[in-house]
Amino acid sequence: MAMNRNNGFVWNIPNVLSLYRILCFPVCLYFIWIANKDVFTILICISLVTDVLDGYIARKFNMATPLGAKLDSVADIFTYICAVCGVYRFEYSFITGHPFSIGLFFVLYVLGFLIGFIKFGKLVSLHNYSFKITAYVQGIFFFVLFAFGYYDWVYYPAICVGTWACTEDILVLLVLKEPRSNVKGLYWVLMDNKNL
Repeated sequence: MAMNRNNGFVWNIPNVLSLYRILCFPVCLYFIWIANKDVFTILICISLVTDVLDGYIARKFNMATPLGAKLDSVADIFTYICAVCGVYRFEYSFITGHPFSIGLFFVLYVLGFLIGFIKFGKLVSLHNYSFKITAYVQGIFFFVLFAFGYYDWVYYPAICVGTWACTEDILVLLVLKEPRSNVKGLYWVLMDNKNL
């Protein structure tokens, strides 16, 4: 696919899909606000599917760009905020049924952002393998939750993988000497440091 540049923006499919998710953010929040679960479910499910597609297309067709990585990170955060707000608004009984596991995950998730910001003075998007796996597994969980309802067999793998990914992110940020993106994981960072 030909890529047209306009003021630095690369108009390729992955970037357009990420941009869609960013623009969809306030629309999703609006439907959460007015408690329209049907429209919200359609929008969040589309966002979750495009989240999988943009990364896959970028890697498969060599369309990855630094701007695309940033757009994807912002879109991921916005989609995640929408999903969490949707859970709070429409599936609150699910939250009250799992306070410890959800609380632990969010403490670790926020801690990762704080460590990166304190250490490097900016948001660091590692894009490691564990978070890529988490995105798929938790995306499936949110999709199933909103479209079909709650199932233990979908929730527990999602929360376990997410907690593992957040823990690895924290360890990677503590070990890194400078901010980097597309870090494979803790093992590779340790090997890179060993070879320096």
